[in-house]
This record gives sequence, C-alpha cells and structure tokens, in this order.
Amino acid sequence: MKVTGSGSAGSTSGAGRAKGASGGGVFQIPTASGAAPAAAAGPAAAVASVGGLSALLALQEAGGPLERRRRAVSRAGRILDVLDEVKLALISGELSLGQLERLTRAVREERAATEDAALEGVLNEIETRAAVELAKLEMARNAGLREAVESR
Repeated sequence: MKVTGSGSAGSTSGAGRAKGASGGGVFQIPTASGAAPAAAAGPAAAVASVGGLSALLALQEAGGPLERRRRAVSRAGRILDVLDEVKLALISGELSLGQLERLTRAVREERAATEDAALEGVLNEIETRAAVELAKLEMARNAGLREAVESR
C-alpha cells in the first residue's frame, strides 16, 4: 500500500484486495438495532505534541545533580541570612517575634526538601535555639505585663 501526501492510500502492486462477504472490501461489525455507528477518530498529532512538551518540561524541572545542588545552596543561603539577622538582633537586644518566626519558617521549608541526616541534625539545633529564644521573649513580655499591672 502506498501513502502519498495527505490524500488517500492507493495500491502499489498488481495484487488485488481481499473482499469481504459483502464484496465491499470494508470490514463492518453489525450494530444493534437502535445503536448509532461510532464517530470516526480524528488525528492524534496535537495530543502527541502536548505529551512531548509536558515530558520535556518535567525533565527540565527535575534537573540534574548540579541543579539540585544550586537550589540547596540557595535555600541554605536564605537560612544563613535569617540566622545572621537574628544574631545581630540578639547582640543589639532588639530581637522580635517576627524574626524568630521567619527563622522557624525557613527551617521548616528546608526540612521538607532535605533527606540528609546531618542536615536534619543542624536544622533540629536551629529550631531548638529558636524555640528557646521565643520562650525567653514571651517570659520577658509576660514579666513586663505583670509589672505594668502591679504598678497601677
């Protein structure tokens, strides 16, 4: 059989076509009395190109080891920036709840993206220290409120 362009298929050799029992050369399945014949299937070229595009995007998103390392370094840099901010605020005596909450949020986000046991240990230490500092701030705030109430 020879396919030329987008036209119909034609015969390339002298061999004849096999004819069905009806002699029409087209195979048909008898349908039930009330059933309508199925619609012809359209071309699947658009579906194949969308599938190929989504596969390509998935490959780019997954990235290789260098891409994963770059992202890990970026996340670590963000945590170190927040830690520096908290350190400077502790030294100056101006640590706020917002800074500690930002630190715990950054640690929580990093914990979701890591599978390294050593890094988990470091994150646990940072999280514990942030919880201690939060408790200190709350104790100081409560002491200040108590003093304000007692002085009235």
